[in-house]
Amino acid sequence: MRDKPRPANAPMAFLADIHGNVTALDAVLAELRRRMITQIYVAGDLLLGGPDPVEVFKRLQQVDARCTRGLADSALVELSPDRLAPATEEERAMAERFAATRDAIGELALMFLQRLPERLRIPMMDGSEIVMVHGSPLDPATEISHDVDDDELLHLLGGDPADIVVCGASHVAFQREIEGVRVINVGSVGASPEGGLAHFTVITPRVDGALVEQTWVEWE
Repeated sequence: MRDKPRPANAPMAFLADIHGNVTALDAVLAELRRRMITQIYVAGDLLLGGPDPVEVFKRLQQVDARCTRGLADSALVELSPDRLAPATEEERAMAERFAATRDAIGELALMFLQRLPERLRIPMMDGSEIVMVHGSPLDPATEISHDVDDDELLHLLGGDPADIVVCGASHVAFQREIEGVRVINVGSVGASPEGGLAHFTVITPRVDGALVEQTWVEWE
């Protein structure tokens, strides 16, 4: 019988959507080192999209980041570049980037992505629980956006028992609370809509409830 994980008792950093941008990731990691935060979680979409997928993979290994699988991660594992049929110039550029990323990262990184779970659960010292997923508890491939209405938000929570839902996918950082569940979208490290800003969220466990700080660093 496996031992239950110990409740978190130190600040944790939550990231998402690095998209192969090691410059942005390095900026976040430098700030986390300054704050002496060593527990790092990443909610998917790790390597595809930017120029540095191999370096991003190395950084995540170096800091022992715990990750969940995003849509882009699944695509790298499951899709063969030979089966892509781009019809437009934009689609051709995306297909070329996809093939180049897949070739660059190699089998070791592909195995890493394939083994990533869709969800991670973290018990907290106040008795609550965090679930981290790329999209939503209902469907890791379906994002929770900042403008979703209450009914749709409840639907996307899917009855998950967690008290805090940490997600990414939409690239827009926000917090919502509904029916006692705190939803925290941590935005994007490498592809934020503002450009040049890398989002991250720090959650600090406390006996009277978690303290949440959503912030960002510049990387350009």
